[in-house]
Amino acid sequence: MTDASKPNDSSSTETEIPNTEPVDAAGAASSGSDNPASEPTAADSSATSGEIEKLRAEREELYTRYLRAVADLDNYRRRVQREKDELRQFAVRDLVESLLPVVENLGLAVASARTATDPQVIVTGVSMVLEQFRTALDGVGLVAVDPQPGAEFDPHQHESIAHAPSDAVAAEKILQVTRVGYSLKGRLLRPASVVLSSGPAAGATPDSRA
Repeated sequence: MTDASKPNDSSSTETEIPNTEPVDAAGAASSGSDNPASEPTAADSSATSGEIEKLRAEREELYTRYLRAVADLDNYRRRVQREKDELRQFAVRDLVESLLPVVENLGLAVASARTATDPQVIVTGVSMVLEQFRTALDGVGLVAVDPQPGAEFDPHQHESIAHAPSDAVAAEKILQVTRVGYSLKGRLLRPASVVLSSGPAAGATPDSRA
């Protein structure tokens, strides 16, 4: 039989209360820093050293290639300059060779002129030498700039030295060539000196222009 008069001893059983005190975050972080995995290892140091050595090797290779490229460029410049000098020295070789027969024939023409009694013989001989001389110049690409009267004036090929009235040639057209020009392989050596027409003279009548 239970003694109802005996009070219930609630103090004999104690309930455990969980610890609700705040945790120090700084302390937790500091405790986490003790993790050996966060500290650099010998393997990491070896890998870093290997990368540095690799970069140094690449730098040395690039620098060597740069020096080689500079040397090649310098050699190229010297070779081009030497070739230009040689070309300049021997550029007239073909022309000189083509003019040698002209010089020889001109000497023969002079010798013949000293004993000739007919002036026409001298004219014929000199004309032949002149034609040979022109052929030699044509062979190296020399072209005469010799416009005909009435042709258009081209400032890239002609040089106007004067104007003169003309009833036959329209104004600003070429009236006369006073000096033939020349171009060498399409490049103008000297322009042709020309006189341009200024049109009919002042006071000219239609009959005089006909």
